[in-house]
Amino acid sequence: MSKHHFSYLALGDSYTIGESVPLHESFPYQLVQMLRKAGTSFEAPEIIAKTGWTSFELAEQILHTRLNEPYDFVSLLIGVNNQYRDLPVEDFETDFHFLLTKAIHLSGERPERVIVLSIPDWGSTPFAVKSKRSDISTEIDLFNQVCESAANKSLVHFINITAETRKAKSDSLLLAGDHLHYSGKMHAIWAEKIYSIIQAQIHKE
Repeated sequence: MSKHHFSYLALGDSYTIGESVPLHESFPYQLVQMLRKAGTSFEAPEIIAKTGWTSFELAEQILHTRLNEPYDFVSLLIGVNNQYRDLPVEDFETDFHFLLTKAIHLSGERPERVIVLSIPDWGSTPFAVKSKRSDISTEIDLFNQVCESAANKSLVHFINITAETRKAKSDSLLLAGDHLHYSGKMHAIWAEKIYSIIQAQIHKE
């Protein structure tokens, strides 16, 4: 095993910072703990994310942040606030292509080190109005089609976590106390999926 100290940058919104759960229960921190327990030396995750950010706001922040690049791994999870604010999916597509290109650049032009996560479906949470649940889910699927298509074209990893988030409809333990965001238990599921990809990449070296 390499003695290299690996670095990880997580880009996103409330789901990346772990809104309504302790910081150490957010998926970036759980991921790094899993990797450390497996014997890999990882620095604490660097996170550029804020509750409420759209893809455009994330892009703006990245452009105005001094980053310690390149990073060994970069994750990207964005788009729910575009859907929530009824912003056009076409604008999101433009933003997402920029963000993905930037994520690949921040990884040292190594697309195999970039992981895109699909957008959770908040329509399955108690916060959603019952009459709008199906509309929200349909729109989230449209945004996720953009994410998956862009990921495939750019040869980066794509993880579908949306199906897991829809289980929150019948499992309240997957939800945080605000009944909108997700619990540490859900974040652990996401972290495990990313962990598998990172471990596979590390062991290829």
